[in-house]
Parts: sequence; structure tokens; C-alpha cells
Amino acid sequence: MVRAGDVIENPVTGETMKFVLTGRETANELLRIAMVVRPGGFVPAEHVHPRQEERFHVTDGRITLRVDGEERVYAAGETITIPPGTPHVWWNSGTGDLRVTLDFRPAGRFAEFITTFFAMAVAGKMNARGLPRDVVQMGVTLSEYRDVIQGTTPPWTVQRVLFAAIEPIGRLFGYRPDVPYTA
Repeated sequence: MVRAGDVIENPVTGETMKFVLTGRETANELLRIAMVVRPGGFVPAEHVHPRQEERFHVTDGRITLRVDGEERVYAAGETITIPPGTPHVWWNSGTGDLRVTLDFRPAGRFAEFITTFFAMAVAGKMNARGLPRDVVQMGVTLSEYRDVIQGTTPPWTVQRVLFAAIEPIGRLFGYRPDVPYTA
């Protein structure tokens, strides 16, 4: 279980996250993360948060966000709010570290999802794009966390069919949706 003060790192995408507030401290109303992203760092793929608003507050550096197909660069002092269900992807487009405070409302299970994804990266189980090399593991994890995050490609209806086939087979062979984070 994630606690305030925990720090996780993704060596593939260049993200380091410190959990400032978790759902436990906020009655599930808010998850707040202080994130540092190295130059060239990125989120692996365009995605949506079906039930959560995500807010980026840039405290240092530059971030490029593509939100619902529109790309824009933001700098220190700017805040960007992404409504639930809105496709988005981002990357550090500056020459130095990017520092962002992320707020997720409600907190949901995003902390557990991102900790699992970072754990896979630390264990060397991610490709250069930051996605799991093992399709079965990806299917089991993304199926479990479909209420928190969904990729935009292939279309969600296709993903649901694939996950419905992969997830029970993966569990039968011992795959679990959560991977413990050990740095």
C-alpha cells in the first residue's frame, strides 16, 4: 500500500514520483504527487483516466501536453486540468528537469497502478517506450486497473475483448495484476 512520503522511480521514462497525499489521508478525494522528470522523459502512451480529473501544476521546466489532439507547451507557474475521459499524453520538452505537482481527483487506485508500472520498469520488464514487454502481464494489469487508466490505441472496445481473453489465462498461469515495488 502506498503511503505519503513514498518515492518511486521509473528508469525507462525518467519519472520520479513522491507521494505527497494519498487517498488514505484524504478520504479518497485527492492523490497528490510531486514529480520530477529528466530531460526527454515521458509518459509511455496516450491514455485517459475514465473517472479522474488530472491536474498538472508546473513548478519548474517545460512540459508539452497533447490533450484531445491539441499540443501545447506549458512552463513554470502554469496549471493544466484534464477532465475525466480526455485523451492526453505528455513529455519533458525542456533542457532541464521538469518539476510538476500532479493532483488526481478522486484519488482512486492510480497510486497502486503507477507503483506497479514503475516496479516493472525497475525489474527490467519494460521496453524502450515504457510499456511491458510481456503482453500477458500488460493485459492482466491493465484489465485490473481499467477504472483508473485506459490506453487510446487500439480502441477501448478492442482492448476490452483482448483483456477478456488474456486476463483469465494470465491469472491461471500465475500472473498477478500488481507487481511489488523494490528499488
